Amino acid sequence: MELLDNPVRAYAWGSRTVIAELLGQPVPSPHPQAEMWLGAHPAAPSRLRRDDAPSLDDVVRADPAGVLGADRDARWSGRLPFLLKVLAADEPLSLQAHPSLSQAADGFSRENAAGLALDAPDRNYRDANHKPELICALTEFAALVGFREPARTLEFLRALDVPALTGHAELLAAQPGPDGLRALFTTWITLPQSVLDTLVPAVQDGAVRLVGSGEAFRDEARTVLELSERYPGDAGVLAALLLNRVTLAPGQAMYLPAGNLHAYLSGAGVELMANSDNVLRGGLTPKHVDVPELLRVLDFTAPPPPVSSGSPEPGAEEWVRYDTPAEEFLLRRWEVTERAKCTVPGAGARILLCTYGSATVTSSSGCLSLDRGGAVFLGDGDTGVELATDPNGAQVFLAGDGL
Repeated sequence: MELLDNPVRAYAWGSRTVIAELLGQPVPSPHPQAEMWLGAHPAAPSRLRRDDAPSLDDVVRADPAGVLGADRDARWSGRLPFLLKVLAADEPLSLQAHPSLSQAADGFSRENAAGLALDAPDRNYRDANHKPELICALTEFAALVGFREPARTLEFLRALDVPALTGHAELLAAQPGPDGLRALFTTWITLPQSVLDTLVPAVQDGAVRLVGSGEAFRDEARTVLELSERYPGDAGVLAALLLNRVTLAPGQAMYLPAGNLHAYLSGAGVELMANSDNVLRGGLTPKHVDVPELLRVLDFTAPPPPVSSGSPEPGAEEWVRYDTPAEEFLLRRWEVTERAKCTVPGAGARILLCTYGSATVTSSSGCLSLDRGGAVFLGDGDTGVELATDPNGAQVFLAGDGL
């Protein structure tokens, strides 16, 4: 059982308040703080809060059977299988999707064979792993997620009333299913910049009219305006017309499988995913965009992800768990507003993260204070772990694998 120090990544879309407040640092922060990583990803591993400050990936690598457990060491090939993040978005993230396990392995092999450095800006695959992920809202959290049902998208396109979109809408109307969505998305994402420079402003004008009309799709139209103002002439603005807009309340979560096209828009959340950094971008970003590779991995049949409020942990009902099909990770949450105690569920390597309040963590190896923004790493040998909050309660997230 060890306290962790966790790296904060400064991306332009990040917040100057959320992570700084969480960590008790001066607000606003000097630079946007987008993500805090908690885990053993080699690009930005957590470090144990000791004098020698070893990185968590080195700790796992030195004794994988002891840290993960013998069965989990074999199952996960000696690696911590999950990566936990705190995500804080003041501006929209890039339009993106993540590959399946086989696609990631193939892409990683191809780019290695081509001699691309792991940190090359035009690299798509930085590891051989897939990246399914779960986002659980800490604040109201808005996102574009998955392709909208085609008939509903046609209603939206007609409500925008943009003559330049008529032919595009007819393309989808002729094939109102996955093939039509693929055809329309491919058409938009590959348009010449000269065409985008005319079409995107026309769509922006249609969104202005729709917002002022008081009719349906006002939230979607506002999203178009927000994106087009930040990314004028970007094909991603057109792609956003095809996606479901989802808003999570605090404590609600959604799971994003491989191939799901999405863009987080605003808000703060706790994100848990397979231990990977593979991202294929399609727009709304100055970073590398590889349209052919994105098209290769996209799933045009995926329904919108269900919003989940979680379910009670069997045998420990005070914990809420967010089940997903992914074996690599499982997120649990414990939230109380008064003094309380509980036992920490699960086995193998786990990470505890406190997002408000404070608690004491007790195990056979000792006792640690877990304050707001703090995190504790539990190894497989840490059993019978208990949490006890202060009089005002706490919210604690628990990340582990799904075995």
